[in-house]
Amino acid sequence: MARAPLLQLSDISLTFGGTPVFDGLDLTVQPGDRVALVGRNGSGKSTLMKVMAGLIEPDRGSRVVPTGTRVGYMEQEPDLSAFATLGDFAASALDASEKYRVEMVAEGLKFRPEASVATASGGERRRAALAKLLAEAPELMLLDEPTNHLDIQAIGWLEEELRETRTAFVLISHDRAFLRHLTRATLWIDRGQVRRMEKGFDAFEEWREEVWAAEDEARHKLDRKIKAEAKWAVEGISARRKRNMGRVRALQDLRAERASQIRRQGTAAMELDAGPQSGKRVIEAKGLEKHFGDKAIVSGFDLRVLRGDRVAFVGPNGVGKTTLLKMLTGETEPDSGTVTHGTNLEMAVFDQARATLDLGMTLWDGMVNDPDMRVSGRADQVMVRGTPKHVVAYLKDFLFDEMQARAPIGSLSGGERARLLLARIMAKPSNLLVLDEPTNDLDVETLDLLQDILGEYDGTVLLVSHDRDFIDRVATTTIAMEGDGRATVYAGGWTDYQTQRALAAPEAVKPTAKKAEAPKEAPAPKEAPKKSGLSFTEKHRLEELPGLIEKLDREIAKLGELLADPDLFTREPVKFKKATEMLAERQEALGAAEEEWLMLEEKAGA
Repeated sequence: MARAPLLQLSDISLTFGGTPVFDGLDLTVQPGDRVALVGRNGSGKSTLMKVMAGLIEPDRGSRVVPTGTRVGYMEQEPDLSAFATLGDFAASALDASEKYRVEMVAEGLKFRPEASVATASGGERRRAALAKLLAEAPELMLLDEPTNHLDIQAIGWLEEELRETRTAFVLISHDRAFLRHLTRATLWIDRGQVRRMEKGFDAFEEWREEVWAAEDEARHKLDRKIKAEAKWAVEGISARRKRNMGRVRALQDLRAERASQIRRQGTAAMELDAGPQSGKRVIEAKGLEKHFGDKAIVSGFDLRVLRGDRVAFVGPNGVGKTTLLKMLTGETEPDSGTVTHGTNLEMAVFDQARATLDLGMTLWDGMVNDPDMRVSGRADQVMVRGTPKHVVAYLKDFLFDEMQARAPIGSLSGGERARLLLARIMAKPSNLLVLDEPTNDLDVETLDLLQDILGEYDGTVLLVSHDRDFIDRVATTTIAMEGDGRATVYAGGWTDYQTQRALAAPEAVKPTAKKAEAPKEAPAPKEAPKKSGLSFTEKHRLEELPGLIEKLDREIAKLGELLADPDLFTREPVKFKKATEMLAERQEALGAAEEEWLMLEEKAGA
C-alpha cells in the first residue's frame, strides 16, 4: 500500500519585486526521499525551501502536509535572542527527557551547548540550528547549506548521520562529495521551473547537459519554422490574404512563443591575470613556532612554496589554518622562525569572513570605492586588470544585472556575495592568490569555472577549504593541521593525503616486546613477490590517469560543441578566443596523458 507524501506543493506561484520566482510549480516529497536541491545562485533554492517549510506564503497554490508529520527546517540565520545559551536554543522544542540528544549531536558537530548566545559567532549559531534540527528528528528535514562553517571531520560525522537516518531530507549544498554520497534523487531549479530526476547528484551534470541539448534542438527547430513562415508571409500572403490570415496569426503565435522563452543564464566571465611573473621561490618558512597561550598552532614548521604550486590547508576548525596562512603571507608574525618571500610578489586575498564587503553599500559604490579599482575622476568606471571598464559592464561579467548593481550588498545571497568578492580580487593582476574558504555558497557551475581558472592560472595559490572535492581538483600539495602544533605536508589533494596517511599509520605503531622463546625451525623461504617496477608515486599516477583522460575527453567534447556555434565568433569574440585556446590546451594535455599512461603500463608489466 502506497504511503502518503510527506509534503506536497501544488500550482505554486511566487513573485518578488515584479519578477516571478515560480509559476505553476508542483512538487512532492515521499517518505525515505534523499533529495539534492540544485540550481544557480539566485535561482530560488532557499526561497523554495522556505515555501516547503511553510515560512513563505506563495501568491497562489497550496502546501499540504499530513496531520502528525513534522517538517524541520535548518535556519541560516536563526533568532536566538530569547535564549541564554546555544544549548537552550537547540533543546527548546524537546521534552526534558529528550535533551540528551543535543549533547550527542553537539559532540559530532563540535559546538558548545554552554556557549553564550551573546558572544556566539555566526558559525556557532549555524551549528546550533543544525543541532536543533537533528535532535528534534522530524519526519522531513530541510537542510540549507548544512556544511557551511563545519570542518571536514564534522562534515564526515554529519554525512554518516544522514546516511544512516531513515528520515527523509531535502539538501542544498555546494559540497559535491557530500551530495554524491547522500542523495538518491535530484530537484533542479532552472529559470523558475523545477525538474526531478530519480537519481542522485552524481548523475546531475550529465542530465543537465541532456536537458539543455534537447532544449537547444527544440529552439533551433522553432527558429527554422519561424524563418520559413516569415518567408511565406512576405512572398505568398498578398495573393491569398483572406484565406491565410490564420497562418499569419500562427506565425505571430510562434514569434510570441520564441520571445517568451527564458534564455539560460551564462557562466560568469571570470578571469585571472597572473600579472608579472614572480620569482621561482615564492615563500620559504623555516622553524615556525606560534602559540596562543598554552595552545600550539605550529611547532618547528618548514615549508617551501614554488611558483605555480597549489597548496591546500586542511584540519579541524580552530586548529589555526588561517593563522598559519597569515604567517606565510606576512600578515601575522610568528613567535619564532622566519618567513622569506620571493621577488616581485603581487598578492590578492579572498577573505572567508567577507570582511572587506560593506553590506550597507550598493554593489556599484562598493566597486568604485575600492582603492584597487578606483578610476581617478570617474564614478561610473572601475579599473580591471589595468583597463577602465564601466562598473555595470564588469558586474554583468559576474552575472549581476543593472538593478542589482544599485541594490545594497547586504541584500545579496551568500553565493552572490562570494561572487562579488571574486569580482573584486580578479580585477587586479596578481601572482599569489590567497583563498580562505572560497567555495562556501557558490553554485556548481561557478565552482567548476573557478576550478578551471585556477588550473590555468600562472601564479601560485594558497587555499583553505573543507570542500574535499574542490581540494582534490585543485591542490598539488596538502598541509594537514591536526592540533598540538602538528602540520604535515603531503603530496596531492585530499584523497592523496588520506591514502598516504593510511599507508603511514601502521608504521607509526611499534610492536610490543615479547618474551624470548625457544628457537623454532625456520620456515622454508618464500619466493619473493614479483615487483611491478613502479614507484609508489608512479602507481598512484597510473591509477589516476584513466580518470584524467576521461575528464579531458569530456572537456574537449564540450568545447567542441561550444565552438560549433557559427555565430560565437561575431557574438562573443573573447569567449571564442578563450575556448579555442582551451581546446588546444586540452587536446595537448590529452595526448600527453595517453602517452604517459602507455609508458607506465609498459613499465608495470615489465
